[in-house]
Amino acid sequence: MPVSTVEIPNRSLFRQPEVCEIAHIQPYVLRSWEAEFPDLGVAKTAGGPRVYRRADLERVLRIKQLVFGDGLTLAGARRKLEAEQGPAVDEVPSDLDALLSSDARERLLQVKRGLRELQVMLAQKPQERDETFVLQEPVAAPVKKGRGKKK
Repeated sequence: MPVSTVEIPNRSLFRQPEVCEIAHIQPYVLRSWEAEFPDLGVAKTAGGPRVYRRADLERVLRIKQLVFGDGLTLAGARRKLEAEQGPAVDEVPSDLDALLSSDARERLLQVKRGLRELQVMLAQKPQERDETFVLQEPVAAPVKKGRGKKK
């Protein structure tokens, strides 16, 4: 069944049984595909159930088409998907302005200035510091004598 003929509900996350039902595959098949495609699915919590994004579901449908429809192995399907995605973008653009708006850049510069000011303050000797910024150990709150057991 081509990917374009499968109706995917308009949601952003899907549980494993839903993915299996939509793609018409068994859970063990999906788990074996996760071994070949480690970025497939997202663990919600450390011990929680795996959930799948809409893009993951579309990828599962594409893998199914390549494996069952075109007869490719999982390794062949992985190579085909990598070729379809094009070369990976590992290069980081050197121009920071291309990545950040001027507003974000200004906020980053303000944070940088603030951190430098803190560094200067912390580098000063205790005698040179302004006494209003000296950290003091918190005073313990007095223990209330309550309605405890009578002795």
